[in-house]
Amino acid sequence: MANHTNTGNPNVDLAYRRKKNAEEMKHQVISFVLMIALTLVAFFAVGYDEFSHWFSVPFILLLAAVQVAFQLYYFMHMSHKGHEVPALFIYGGVLVAFLTIWAFMTVVWW
Repeated sequence: MANHTNTGNPNVDLAYRRKKNAEEMKHQVISFVLMIALTLVAFFAVGYDEFSHWFSVPFILLLAAVQVAFQLYYFMHMSHKGHEVPALFIYGGVLVAFLTIWAFMTVVWW
């Protein structure tokens, strides 16, 4: 973790690290519960017969995008300092993939 203190007092440093670790664990548990809830909502959207196919597919893709964001920012620690370069490469890859898919769809369907 990048948020270390060095006060010279081991008790203060230990207390600070414990506090930071407790906050991090809290964020991990909350995001895990939210991802389980999103998964259950996706299962409900598929299993519920009243939802049309035109609603279910984009809705599930939206839930998947939200879960990817949770995975990157909380479980892969992309929200921490020092992860700017990997984030740049991930976002660059997403942009290239989007442009590639968009180009192929344009060529095929127009």
